[in-house]
Amino acid sequence: MRGVLIDTLLAAPAEQVREAGAPPPGPGPAADFDPSLPWRRARSVALRPEPFGALVYHFGNRKLSFLKSEQLVTVVETLAEHPSADAALAACGVPDAQLPAYRRALADLARSQMIEERTSSSPAARELAAGPCDEADPEAHP
Repeated sequence: MRGVLIDTLLAAPAEQVREAGAPPPGPGPAADFDPSLPWRRARSVALRPEPFGALVYHFGNRKLSFLKSEQLVTVVETLAEHPSADAALAACGVPDAQLPAYRRALADLARSQMIEERTSSSPAARELAAGPCDEADPEAHP
């Protein structure tokens, strides 16, 4: 069982994210997690809201994680709506001082296969990318 903790009331910024049973995180996010890329909750993952945040369960690898921040739950739930993880963090109002902790939390979730890199753009990103030519000729881009 794994837990991703973000508790701003009880922890110093460097200690805000911790994986259960793991040593404190290193100086930066995991090498396999790039917050400038598009991400989404993995398809085989379910989020169950709880008073403390949410339980996250992966039906494929049977891992269970705890998100102990409602704001982190919102970030994970809306990742697919944004062009990058950093854009999701900004849209969810994560303060600059907490960005490193949230990026580490997302890196932990990526390492646990709870979130995955998205290969296609989100509907919102496609709408933003659409220009006047797309409106004039809907057949041009299926």
